[in-house]
Amino acid sequence: MIRLLDFIFSLIGIIFLMPFFILVSLLIKLNSSGPLIYKQSRVGIHNIDFYVFKFRTMYLNSDKLGLLTVGGRDSRITSVGYYLRKFKLDELPQLFNVLIGDMSIVGPRPEVRKYVELYTEQQKMVLKIRPGITDWASIKYKDENTILEKSIDPETDYINIILPDKIKYNLIFIEKNNVIEYLKIIFATIWKIIF
Repeated sequence: MIRLLDFIFSLIGIIFLMPFFILVSLLIKLNSSGPLIYKQSRVGIHNIDFYVFKFRTMYLNSDKLGLLTVGGRDSRITSVGYYLRKFKLDELPQLFNVLIGDMSIVGPRPEVRKYVELYTEQQKMVLKIRPGITDWASIKYKDENTILEKSIDPETDYINIILPDKIKYNLIFIEKNNVIEYLKIIFATIWKIIF
């Protein structure tokens, strides 16, 4: 049932948002050189890597300077990219990931392999379901970049504090994985972004 909802919602979302995708694409091109879409390898269901799609919000090759984004005004982020990230609009191309079945609209956010290699056996349970665009952990850590900006050692704090807490929320979600929880998270995400 959830896969069917994913397919329907992602298809409707792509069709409805196509004019917005075109507008954002123009803004990205006018603001900086490089591709419109940023593809990054992430770990998906059954511990299999896939490419997650996002609107490019950084200058070319900025990801080589580090995987974590720290602070709202990271110097690697373009001026258009700042607003796309602020309102989570950079994530919208992931509707294509949902459409093709790599992701769900709701599920644990997919991590890069570097961090998945640090998971305990229990934490690897999050790899038993499709990763998602949003989840309870994403809602709680909406301002993760700002939190990490205040840290003396952002990567260590991400690995030791934020990541285990996110996984804890994800494991709870897996236990309750049903249509009602799915819809609750979608509405909670929309509410959080708007307000």
